[in-house]
Amino acid sequence: MAVDRRRSPFGAFFSLLWTLLFFALAAGVFALWEIHRPGPLTREVSIVIDRGDGVMEIGRTLEREGVIRNAWVFRAAAELYAQAGALKAGEYAAEPGESLRSVLEKIESGKMRLYPITIAEGLTSDMILDIVKKSDVLTGELTVTTLPEGSLLPETYMVMRGMDRGELLERMRADQQDVIDELWPKRAQNLPLKTPQEAITLASIVEKETGVAAERPRVAAAFVNRLRRGIPLQSDPTIIYGISKGRPLGRGIRKSELERRTAYNTYFIPALPPTPIANPGRAAIEAVVNPPETDEIFFVADGTGGHVFAATVEEHNRNVARWREVERQRAAAPDGARP
Repeated sequence: MAVDRRRSPFGAFFSLLWTLLFFALAAGVFALWEIHRPGPLTREVSIVIDRGDGVMEIGRTLEREGVIRNAWVFRAAAELYAQAGALKAGEYAAEPGESLRSVLEKIESGKMRLYPITIAEGLTSDMILDIVKKSDVLTGELTVTTLPEGSLLPETYMVMRGMDRGELLERMRADQQDVIDELWPKRAQNLPLKTPQEAITLASIVEKETGVAAERPRVAAAFVNRLRRGIPLQSDPTIIYGISKGRPLGRGIRKSELERRTAYNTYFIPALPPTPIANPGRAAIEAVVNPPETDEIFFVADGTGGHVFAATVEEHNRNVARWREVERQRAAAPDGARP
């Protein structure tokens, strides 16, 4: 009897189904392996994801830049691990050997590449505006041409490329307000300062008087002692601010400028000038609101970049004489030499 060896339709169907399941399983295992294994990059690269890019556009960008091997695997990984619409536009740093899963998590969480914009202590608001205007990392036109002196916090700000200039300035302003809001209530008792603005004004003078961080408290204490006794601060940086709004003069202060009675000439007014003369940092504000207890009211340069302090006129005059001698020796020395 002849045997009918033809496969039944059900057998063919199940055979095809098992074949498809096998390949689907193999594809899934491959995709998981591809998602988690080290990526092909051998050096760090920057990847820019444009606003509005879909998952496949992002995947193709990553593939084109050599960050991943396959855009379709990236799409599968996004469907598996990321929330819908969660991938964020911006600039990202892809590290050598970084896995596709790591790159996906970075883009989903918005861990963008950040750039430092350093605002040094003691810069005027106009100087800070210049820095913000010239930054090639920031975008947007500024709607302000000037800002109140002392209203911005000097610091190194880490920003993402494309941040709006106005947004950064608002962050600086808010940070400065946060600092004074924190420190003013903790101020020492019996300070000769009536308002937070006066504290920032004095802190700005302290900031301009010394570039030595450790000296800020002693300089602050000397100025506080002067204010308590009604003695003029006699601060050269205030005179410079009255002349050039804080821009470097490129020369010494002239005798006629020392004698000019402006609102910023603290050789005459026994009080603070009407506004800050720069933007002080946190340390200078801390020094002003909690100065050490001293009887010092004088200080003069010591020739090393710092200052020497005194409590009496006699001691101060001796310190000034030593400084004048240093100046004479420097003037007489060959170019570049220092006594």
